[in-house]
Amino acid sequence: MSEVTNTTRAPFYFILTGISGSEASHIWISIPFCCLYTISIVGNMTILAVIHTEPSLHQPMYLFLSILALTDLGLTLTTLPTVMQLLWFNIRKISFEACFAQFFFLHGFSFTESSVLLAMSFDCYVAICHPHHYATIFTSKVIGRIGLAIICRCVLAVLPSLFLLKGLPFCCSHLLSHSYCLHLYMIHLVCADTRVNSWYGFALVLLIIVMDPLLIVLSYTFILKSILGTVSWTERFPALNNCLSRILAVLVLYVPVIGISMTHRFAKHASPLVHVIMANIYLLAPPVMNPIIYSVKTKQGAWVAQMSLEVSMFLQKTVDQVV
Repeated sequence: MSEVTNTTRAPFYFILTGISGSEASHIWISIPFCCLYTISIVGNMTILAVIHTEPSLHQPMYLFLSILALTDLGLTLTTLPTVMQLLWFNIRKISFEACFAQFFFLHGFSFTESSVLLAMSFDCYVAICHPHHYATIFTSKVIGRIGLAIICRCVLAVLPSLFLLKGLPFCCSHLLSHSYCLHLYMIHLVCADTRVNSWYGFALVLLIIVMDPLLIVLSYTFILKSILGTVSWTERFPALNNCLSRILAVLVLYVPVIGISMTHRFAKHASPLVHVIMANIYLLAPPVMNPIIYSVKTKQGAWVAQMSLEVSMFLQKTVDQVV
């Protein structure tokens, strides 16, 4: 089989795939996608605006929440162009460089989300188990360093896999099974030995996809032990309520991750629709659900809900004027 690399003179591109067998219904399928993207963008931008404008929210918990909202916004804007242009205009080609750029940001933001949730679990642990040391541990300088460490960690995690994959020859068949560039599916198009990529991917899974949830579970185990050791339920309930939103955010991220991994490992011969649905849940669930979870569970949820409504009304008026 002939091979194609990024050094080939002819322009190299990948071909994206929507929902197989439903090409005639892509316009109708785009409606729920458009709604989900709108909810994600409006919700996360509202959270950022509320935290920025309200001085009482300039606290470590909400600073971490703003980093999470930025991550979700980045993840949404990374997949939106290829998904919507395919559903609206049936534009399926994506250049070699654009695909690898999406690859970098897609996996980078996904790893960042995991790292932020880990940092938030440690924040919650210190706040509940060591409240007297909380203010001295989580200063603005420390939070800034944690944010910088998260960025460095995720960039250094993604870059080797990107360069390893980019240097390999691709087969003539460059049809991707989804409407975005995921390493999981791009690696199947390579016409070369991918053992190094596989071993690096395995190490990455252990260090981030496995290690982060284990540390998060460990943190919340200590937190629950500390909460249940308090005297009365009147003291337990506020602490449990404060942790609930963070636990839900963890589940929203890792349940789809486990789902897509299990589907890829044990359901290879399942309907392509199953793989498409799992991949979209994996990428859309956290950015869509996190603003809803934090808007409902935080005391300042009313602020977020009110501003979200105002932003939605403004966007609707803008659309009406354009039309």
